Amino acid sequence: MPRLVLIDGSSYLYRAFHALPPLTNAAGEPTGALFGVVNMLRATLAERPEYAAFVIDAPGPTFRERIDPDYKATRPPMPEELRAQVEPLMRIVQALGMPILRVPGVEADDVIGTLAVAAAQQDIEVTVSTSDKDFAQLVRPGITLVNTMSGTTLDREAVIAKFGVPPERVIDLLALMGDTVDNVRGVDKCGPKTAAKWLDQFGSLDAVMQRAGEVGGKLGENLRAVLARLPVNRELVTIRTDVPLEQGPAELALGARDLEQLHELYRRYEFRQALRELDAATQAPPPVPPDVPEAEGDAPAAPARGDYEVILEQARLQAWVERLRTASLVAFDTETDSLDPMRARLVGVSFAVEPGKAAYVPVAHEYPGAPAQLDRDAVLAALRPILEDPAIPKVGQHGKYDLHVLARCGVQVRGYAYDTLLESFVWNAGLARHDMDTLAERYLDHRTIRYEEVAGKGAKQIPFPSVEIERAGEYAAEDADITLRLHHALWPRLQSEPRLAAVFTDIEMPLVPVLQRIEANGVLIDAAELGRQSQDLARRMHAAQQHAYAVARRSFNLDSPKQLQALLFDELGLPVIAKTPTGQPSTNEDVLEQLAHEHELPRLIVEYRGLAKLRSTYTDKLPGAIHPDTGRVHTSYHQAGAATGRLSSSDPNLQNIPIRTEDGRRIRRAFVAPPGRCIVAADYSQIELRIMAHLSGDPGLMSAFAGGQDVHRATASEVFEVPLEQVGPDQRRAAKAINFGLMYGMSAFGLARQLGIDRGQAARYIERYFARYPGVLSFMEGTRQLARERGWVETVFGRRLHLAQINARNAAVRAGAERAAINAPMQGTAADIIKRAMVSVDRWLAETGARAAMIMQVHDELVFEADQDFAQTLVERVRELMQGAAELRVPLIVDTGVGANWDEAH
Repeated sequence: MPRLVLIDGSSYLYRAFHALPPLTNAAGEPTGALFGVVNMLRATLAERPEYAAFVIDAPGPTFRERIDPDYKATRPPMPEELRAQVEPLMRIVQALGMPILRVPGVEADDVIGTLAVAAAQQDIEVTVSTSDKDFAQLVRPGITLVNTMSGTTLDREAVIAKFGVPPERVIDLLALMGDTVDNVRGVDKCGPKTAAKWLDQFGSLDAVMQRAGEVGGKLGENLRAVLARLPVNRELVTIRTDVPLEQGPAELALGARDLEQLHELYRRYEFRQALRELDAATQAPPPVPPDVPEAEGDAPAAPARGDYEVILEQARLQAWVERLRTASLVAFDTETDSLDPMRARLVGVSFAVEPGKAAYVPVAHEYPGAPAQLDRDAVLAALRPILEDPAIPKVGQHGKYDLHVLARCGVQVRGYAYDTLLESFVWNAGLARHDMDTLAERYLDHRTIRYEEVAGKGAKQIPFPSVEIERAGEYAAEDADITLRLHHALWPRLQSEPRLAAVFTDIEMPLVPVLQRIEANGVLIDAAELGRQSQDLARRMHAAQQHAYAVARRSFNLDSPKQLQALLFDELGLPVIAKTPTGQPSTNEDVLEQLAHEHELPRLIVEYRGLAKLRSTYTDKLPGAIHPDTGRVHTSYHQAGAATGRLSSSDPNLQNIPIRTEDGRRIRRAFVAPPGRCIVAADYSQIELRIMAHLSGDPGLMSAFAGGQDVHRATASEVFEVPLEQVGPDQRRAAKAINFGLMYGMSAFGLARQLGIDRGQAARYIERYFARYPGVLSFMEGTRQLARERGWVETVFGRRLHLAQINARNAAVRAGAERAAINAPMQGTAADIIKRAMVSVDRWLAETGARAAMIMQVHDELVFEADQDFAQTLVERVRELMQGAAELRVPLIVDTGVGANWDEAH
């Protein structure tokens, strides 16, 4: 049966615009919505339908405005960033050979409805590609809805499951609910569940209207108040299926693609994957324009596959060892049976010394018929002199993992000089991903063999030791080869920017083995103590739950956003403060905290959620993370986790344990030292404020730090115009909020909300702050201007933070980039400083034997485990090294503590 795909271009445009990040091309043209819709179109055309049409609203009024002048009256005008993408999209759709339909006087919905019904009557299978729920009314035999962006499909059964009514009752449902986007005013507080319940009870909209007197309570009053309005609503939400059209379904055949035009458009808007697919299809890729800089990712294409070898004989291994011994640079990679480096077993190792030539040495592949492999220990013995020689430079991709694996095999890698993940991160921290597959496509225009292609997907995936050796060898050797190629592509870029190269060589690379050692050290956890805390949290969760039931006068699932939405907004009538991306009332923590001022129930839900998060994230989870061999918890630190350079932690995350609450401090008490040892903590004091003083050079702020004053008290004295000794706790609290808030771009509205004061008073506080610290204001204004001119800001040490949206047309997006421009140099410099400190401290610790070990990094804090009689020596030396990690115009101060557990030491 032939198929017709009708694409709701209007809904996809808005959906892509709001769902995707605000992307731009090199010329600064917005491309986010364009990118999303073009990807959807490519996916649709890949299915080869016989007929298709891209349907979009025509400008001007429609018949619905004549029915109700207020229809869509509240809808804001199309954002300029989106409007700028409409014309390019139309050009791409036309170049793809797809008919474009714009019919004046009706909406795109009505054009689609008319064509869909007509096609189904002509035995043409119809797919309506849309993200608009209103089209559910069209579903019937021969007509199906597909949301290509989300991958969901709606047939009759799916409509019933989603809406609670069959397709023929969707119009009645929409009439009762109304539509805030289109300004169709339905029954107040009537959501989809209530509307479906009424339709199930009474049968139809007409029956609901006739028997409205039987609906009790406030909802019944709301229903009866709009009875005269409901027939109008029904007419507004009904998609017409009888629009006079010049083209019928059979006249919507796809035309030939305009390949030259597509090439031009894909290249202009930087749709690289689409361009590669187009080039592959035509087998005639156009040359790269000479004005496209190589640094933007258009490197010469790599060969399809290199010359790769699987080593199964000692003689071949020895030949490669000789090559490695004399190589100017060795790329290496390990293959294992686990993503957890503390549990992974070595399955093989690969290496490369020149682009296109690589080898894989399997040592533990196990499957029926697997060939004999070289002994693992013998292979490591042959490679150890090379891997442990600091004079032979090495390069890896996310090599910290490989360092772990080899260290557990008794090989301590030295000379680890380059890491392509970190080269990419330092070159452009704004990229979303720095994994090998992504980097190979970006910088080498090369698609790597994916892990799933050799091991399978999902439930059918096999462990790597079971992968056939020849296939595994191609995959593993490519990893080493591509790592080497990426280094050759990325390192020249960094060398072209000496300050960036210094960030890489002086900060990031020396930190790799330091983090590997911290992770391997692990931290000792008192599982019994966490078990007691879990029981206490469970008891308090139950109490909060019962209290919430009492307040609500019924039971409900506190963990269900849908049930909370119905309870808070439908039943209790609390105001909708924010909405989710799908348009539902939000019940996130920020919303609940605001609603807590109006009703007790939101406060109880916040309390319950806080307790549940502590229990699920820490007290229940941490004991299960204890390694069976070491008896310790081993986290993973990520150097490329945040664009500012701050480290992040996962599996488990040890950096977000609350410090300001008693429950958080109790969890920290479970981080303990073994007998004879103690915990030592060293924390930079107000480091970002000190960096602000250094960068701004403000005399008042610098004087406060130079004199050793409490800077929040000093700020309070200035802002509230009271002597230093008369500053009260509330004034200091307000000054602290101002000091930190301004660094993060806080507005008067945000400050007013945080302090519980009116916006005018907050604005006066900020105005007075800048009057007392004019250097801070000058720094902020100068930084914004410099960011607009260059498109990036940098830290004291030269780490660059790109701000793609600093000149965006959208004011909200631009303001966000400006806030980042001010904060990023401070947060990034703080990250650089503690990384430098970690390298220095680790170097000193190596000289002390096993008397102390670094076991955690938590933002501005380092945590150690030390012999009790060595603690004071450790405190003094660590404080000295941390305070000497940077030379600022104000002193760096480090607070230290010693205790039997982390809480005592903090």
